[in-house]
Amino acid sequence: MTGGPAPAGLGAGDWFQELLFPHARQSFEITKVLYRERTAHQDLIIFETPTYGRVLALDSIIQVTEKDEYVYHEMMTHMPIVAHGRAKRVLIIGGGDGGILRETLRHKAVQRVTMVEIDRSVVDMCLEYMPSIPQKAFRDRRTDLVIADGARFVAETDERFDVVIVDSTDPVGPGEVLFTEGFYRNCHRVLTPGGILVNQNGVPFMQADEVTMTYRRRRKSFKDVGFYVAAVPSYYGGFMTLGWASDNPKLRAVPNATIARRIAAAGLRKTKYYNFAIHQAAFALPAFVHPHIR
Repeated sequence: MTGGPAPAGLGAGDWFQELLFPHARQSFEITKVLYRERTAHQDLIIFETPTYGRVLALDSIIQVTEKDEYVYHEMMTHMPIVAHGRAKRVLIIGGGDGGILRETLRHKAVQRVTMVEIDRSVVDMCLEYMPSIPQKAFRDRRTDLVIADGARFVAETDERFDVVIVDSTDPVGPGEVLFTEGFYRNCHRVLTPGGILVNQNGVPFMQADEVTMTYRRRRKSFKDVGFYVAAVPSYYGGFMTLGWASDNPKLRAVPNATIARRIAAAGLRKTKYYNFAIHQAAFALPAFVHPHIR
């Protein structure tokens, strides 16, 4: 994997090239650059496109777009919370755009959401330039926003959570530490019994080694480890794998009828991607992924 500062001087009519993979790239036509900053942690750019609306990229890697953000955010959030069935306290690591926070707060039973984001600029600029993503989430009384290192937070906190959602960049730069054995061990430590960890795990067609790496590292701390998939159009390379880890294997096989009841009880009537059928189907992995889970 690669990544680095985006070319200087980008403007309307130029093409933004994502630099995640060394031998394949995707490009986005720019209609307007809205904001550009080299923060203390990474190169941040927000720009408008004809197809995806406003787009956030960090170190030349696409993070979120206005038009398809719901796929990733709904699947990262509702899958673990609905499967758990009794989640009251949720920890989000990363997720500065506020999309996962927004979806988590849709669950009436969730009493507290702690969100730990390392880069305040991501939060501030998404609030200013991409407000349709967080909406009112950062103003919700249940939200506790902590600007800090997520890896350090799970290593030091005395709090416990029913669900941990790791919305990180890829394992380069600031996000690298969020893919280590030590980080997964600490995530297990802060989970309540039967809790669930999910994490962004890349595109398996392009990042198969990442699937193997995280599987091996997570299974050292959790009894049940696996993946589920979602199709996010702006993430190049096909299906995206989302990591799943818990000590309760039954949580990956909650009956459809139970999932449907929980979705109704949570008030999730207007999702755009996630539903009870997708919930179970998402755990069915394409055949080419299985050899990398070893």
